[in-house]
Amino acid sequence: MAVPGGILYLAYHISFYLGLAVESFMCYQILATKSLKVESDRVYQEIQTGDIARARKAVSMIVGRDTQNLTIEGVTKAAVETVAENTTDGIISPLFYFLLLGPIGAIVYRAGNTMDSMIGYKNERYLFFGRSAARLDDVLNYIPARVTYLLFIIAAFILRLDWRNACVIGFRDANKHPSPNGGYAEATVAGAMHVQLGGYNYYNGKPEFRAYMGDSDQTLRAEHIKTTIWMMYLATIIFAFMESLILLFW
Repeated sequence: MAVPGGILYLAYHISFYLGLAVESFMCYQILATKSLKVESDRVYQEIQTGDIARARKAVSMIVGRDTQNLTIEGVTKAAVETVAENTTDGIISPLFYFLLLGPIGAIVYRAGNTMDSMIGYKNERYLFFGRSAARLDDVLNYIPARVTYLLFIIAAFILRLDWRNACVIGFRDANKHPSPNGGYAEATVAGAMHVQLGGYNYYNGKPEFRAYMGDSDQTLRAEHIKTTIWMMYLATIIFAFMESLILLFW
């Protein structure tokens, strides 16, 4: 972390505006908004063409589960869950730590989150380090996950989705998720769209059941991916606007 810190210090030493530009660029680089939109939209496009093989391949780029046997509904569910959960991990959490500690705080958070993604799996080889990385990630995302819950409710209201049901389902089902944080985004999105997430997934050929979140009032369709993307964007804009006001008047 000394390298980006040194670059930022040097930039501000040369010019305030150069430092501001470098700081803004660092923040842009650590946010996953664009990549989430691009990759999930690619899944949507492949589903629209009806090419299940290409849709499976597209979704395999953004999920850790096995995708070779997924149905169209399974592909859709995987994309919706990933966009929802990564709104916390890839967007709101970095912005939150940027607010608290500046760009270096956001970079440190992303380093911890990446470590969890790489070794935070339960296998014998990385059991100790994996557990440590996973626990650190749980702690770092604890507050941002609950902020995302509130942001998604506001986004649902703006999009004229069922924000009341988003509030109820998010509160009711969030703790069913194996992660203490992941369920807040997924359950709230499920409630807003009246769909059901969770169920059986396969990882390296082994089945893993995750409790259902939401009620299956509607069948998952490709359009739900688009709706989740819009919720992600609105949550980002709302939080970024609030953060700007805090930084401006602090």
